[in-house]
Amino acid sequence: MSIFQDLLERSDKQCELCGSTKDLSVYTLAPAFQESIDDSIVCCAHCRSQIEGEKDMDVNHWRCLNDSMWSSVMAVQVMAWRLLNRLKTEDWSRDLLDMMYLDEETLKWAEADGDGQQDDIPKHKDSNGNVLENGDTVHLIKNLDVKGTSLTAKRGTAVRRIKLVDGNPEQIEGKVEGQQIVILTKFVRKTN
Repeated sequence: MSIFQDLLERSDKQCELCGSTKDLSVYTLAPAFQESIDDSIVCCAHCRSQIEGEKDMDVNHWRCLNDSMWSSVMAVQVMAWRLLNRLKTEDWSRDLLDMMYLDEETLKWAEADGDGQQDDIPKHKDSNGNVLENGDTVHLIKNLDVKGTSLTAKRGTAVRRIKLVDGNPEQIEGKVEGQQIVILTKFVRKTN
């Protein structure tokens, strides 16, 4: 029997990520180069095109990871972890990542292709060097005059559900007294 046939049998002839039964093929997870039962999954054309970057990520499609991340197949767990990391700007994805457990060896495999590891991209950091993420709550560490208004954002003000400014790791966006403003990260402290 071929590897594809073995994988189809294991997956009950459906995509191991979303459950689709159409356009199935073998997807081998990096860093492996050859198809094998342990390093490959069955995946549909829709999932594969997003994994490989041929199509933009359809965020709602990947809610299926809520089920597939619990698979007993290690390769499926690794692929689910990698995809959840790509989508970690979504609240639901971060929640699933927090629930997911991978042993040390499996986590090394999951990180082996670089997904979730963005060392070359500058990170948004608060005044203490803590990494900021979308949805975090921060406090202002000094009074800030908001340009274009008469508003002064007071020291200690909580700014909830911040949004990171793409392309500028020194800026975040948030609401202060009902106004959406841009704040320099050096003037905030992350709240745990």
